[in-house]
Amino acid sequence: MLKVGLLGAGRIGQVHAVNIANNSRSTLVAVSDVFEDAAKKLADQYGAEARTSDAILKDPEIDAVLIATSTDTHSDLIEAATAAGKAVLCEKPVDLSLERAQACLEKVSKTGRPVMIGFNRRFDPNFAALKSASLAGEIGKSELLSVTSFDPAPPPVSYIKVSGGLFRDMMIHDFDMANFLMGERPVTVRAVGSSIVDPEIGAAGDVDTAVVTLTYADGRIAVIKNSRRAVYGYDQRVELLGAEGLLQANNMLENTVVKSTTAGVASAKPTYFFLERYMPAYAAEWEAFVAALLDGSELPVTLEDGIAALAMAEAATQSAQSGAAVALDA
Repeated sequence: MLKVGLLGAGRIGQVHAVNIANNSRSTLVAVSDVFEDAAKKLADQYGAEARTSDAILKDPEIDAVLIATSTDTHSDLIEAATAAGKAVLCEKPVDLSLERAQACLEKVSKTGRPVMIGFNRRFDPNFAALKSASLAGEIGKSELLSVTSFDPAPPPVSYIKVSGGLFRDMMIHDFDMANFLMGERPVTVRAVGSSIVDPEIGAAGDVDTAVVTLTYADGRIAVIKNSRRAVYGYDQRVELLGAEGLLQANNMLENTVVKSTTAGVASAKPTYFFLERYMPAYAAEWEAFVAALLDGSELPVTLEDGIAALAMAEAATQSAQSGAAVALDA
């Protein structure tokens, strides 16, 4: 049985608490949060204790920690947890600074402790099935990838100001998805972004609408489209064109009813937000982490993967500002 400490009792921490508690091979021992009442409330739900993060890290009975705190704490907590002998699953991104994330990797590598980064979309059943079909050669060699990721509405500007920007906060999931589906990292990143949804986002120095083109050493291309506003729901689609066919993963809808009349054909809207869309993926992500620790299976998403996606996000930010393509280090 894997004994787990949860650092962070906010919205995403609550999602992870459910999966830790529901997994037959893990148990939630303790919860911490900067807001003590939030930690106590969540801990009480699952028969755990509310403690400080330091107390959780110092407890030799706790095998692993899940880091669901604010991004600016991630690298410090990863280093502290691995130094204390814990295995770690940390929410994305590793850090807002690529340099800081790389320093974190250097420290963690000396401990030998496993660190997994929370790119939950790899574990979505639809995207995973698309990946499996591609690996099986069902469309031949992949040539062109298109990733669409539109939020139903933008977050508060107060969040935008501390998020690190759209490319580090939102599109980083899609950078990792491109790496996952294309099987390698691109050599150049070209980005264009605008603030057309909310002028306050632009005033805060960020964009809310962006397109990124990734090019690969063998000539393949990936295109990522992000928007902070899609009034019809949470739009999450992937399309992979290969030499012998096309693979598509479409939206999850509110229901499967299709109405066909003389007026036309209509179906339900996409599910409204990430909690409805990705709950099965979060559960599968946690199961993969538990299996890696208890069964010795391969860790499916590494700290290196997190740094690769962050490097692409940083390159996209630079490209959007300069208007020029940015080459990635080999």
